[in-house]
Amino acid sequence: MSPKAKKWVSTWLIIGLILVFVQVVIGGITRLTDSGLSITEWEIVKGVLPPMNEHAWELAFEKYQTHAKKQYESIHQSMNLEEFKVIYFWEWFHRLWARSMGLIFFFPFVFFLYKKWLPSWLIKRLGVVIALAALAATFGWIMVASGLNEDNRTWVSAYKLAGHLLIATALFTYLFYTFLKVAFDNAEKITAPRLRKIVLGIIIVCVLQITFGGFMAGMRAGAIHAHWPIFAGNNHLIEIVTNPSLIQESEIINYEGSIWIKGVVQVIHRTLAGILLLLALYLPFQMKQIDKKLKNSAYFALSLVGLQYILGVLTIIGIVGNKTPVSLGVLHQGLALLVLLSLFNLFYWLSGTQKVQ
Repeated sequence: MSPKAKKWVSTWLIIGLILVFVQVVIGGITRLTDSGLSITEWEIVKGVLPPMNEHAWELAFEKYQTHAKKQYESIHQSMNLEEFKVIYFWEWFHRLWARSMGLIFFFPFVFFLYKKWLPSWLIKRLGVVIALAALAATFGWIMVASGLNEDNRTWVSAYKLAGHLLIATALFTYLFYTFLKVAFDNAEKITAPRLRKIVLGIIIVCVLQITFGGFMAGMRAGAIHAHWPIFAGNNHLIEIVTNPSLIQESEIINYEGSIWIKGVVQVIHRTLAGILLLLALYLPFQMKQIDKKLKNSAYFALSLVGLQYILGVLTIIGIVGNKTPVSLGVLHQGLALLVLLSLFNLFYWLSGTQKVQ
């Protein structure tokens, strides 16, 4: 790629990263404000505009009351039309942002193809980006549909929410790695197979943690035991998880009334958080003999993991009833992506050809 092409394509990819990150943040707000079921139809073109008059708003509200009956009757029964417009806004804005991302990505892509600024390897990677974006959008609707006309669930399926989050995470990290390959293709990287495997292992733990974070969010699992660091209060979490008499296979699917499955999810999420923090503490000591910049990058990753751990604790203890603090929940979700990026950054810079160990 020419320097000019590299500059423009790299800038475009960075803009794409920012757009995807904001989309995940908006998705978090949508979830935490119980807005996800407010739009009961998937209208790709027509849905660009919100209801344009009072009659249209009343019709949308009636559809919500009918198709999201379980949620409406459980938590929003006293909601009026003006309050409905607030939750409708977040779901509409979430979908609008996704549409906007498609347009912002498509037109420069066509332009760069016309200018022949995209080598074949990059076109293939961008094809994967497009496929992941389409899959995220499609799975987003599958997730929403899982909470409509559903008598056993007040919210969307936690499993489908986690799937939607993982697809968005894959899109975000793949796009970031593509940016690194474009912007720093000629930069000198380090060959350290053992360290690269260590970083890959930490990435896997981080992805598992994000997965169980999705389960935590979708099941409102934090609400059954909003205490830290000890398992205290009315619900003794360890006792819940280790009591075989509470295990019911059906509760894995119909988990809303299950204390056991939510307890298992919370214990695993907390345990993975501790493991991730210990691994992040270990990382800089492994990097210090290799390269000063990599050591600093490892310390940066450790700082993000530490902050993420603190935010997780604050989010748990801030839960009141079934309500997670919106600001803390959104920060916790968004920072998880930045933690993953810091790890993928290390993974990339350990992929060189200059033999170090």
